[in-house]
Amino acid sequence: MSIDPSSAFQVKVQLEAEPNGKEPCLGGQLQDKAVWVDESICIGCRYCAHVATNTFVIEPHLGRSRVIRQDGDSFELIQEAIGTCPVNCIHWVAFEKLDELRSQLEALDLQDLGKLPQVSRRVKRNISD
Repeated sequence: MSIDPSSAFQVKVQLEAEPNGKEPCLGGQLQDKAVWVDESICIGCRYCAHVATNTFVIEPHLGRSRVIRQDGDSFELIQEAIGTCPVNCIHWVAFEKLDELRSQLEALDLQDLGKLPQVSRRVKRNISD
């Protein structure tokens, strides 16, 4: 029994029609790690959001950078944005740690970068002539 090698070119490949979680749905590339902004350190300089515009945005209430899409930009562009950060608050982390990091961040009482810090009582100045 001989097998005709040309039959390999006649077999149709079945592609999965449904996303299975192993490919990016929006056209990016799969990453080994996730990018994370430590908003407690971020000074709101906006450098990262100007470099990797599909990955970072400035959060409107606190004025700090935040990741909106993990597959928004190429690895190289995200790495360039990380390199522009003057306070080194952007890191590559394991995807499994994202939920824990978000929980830790939510537990902090972060102040809006555009407002003065709130104090619990007012201090009266004693001005004497």
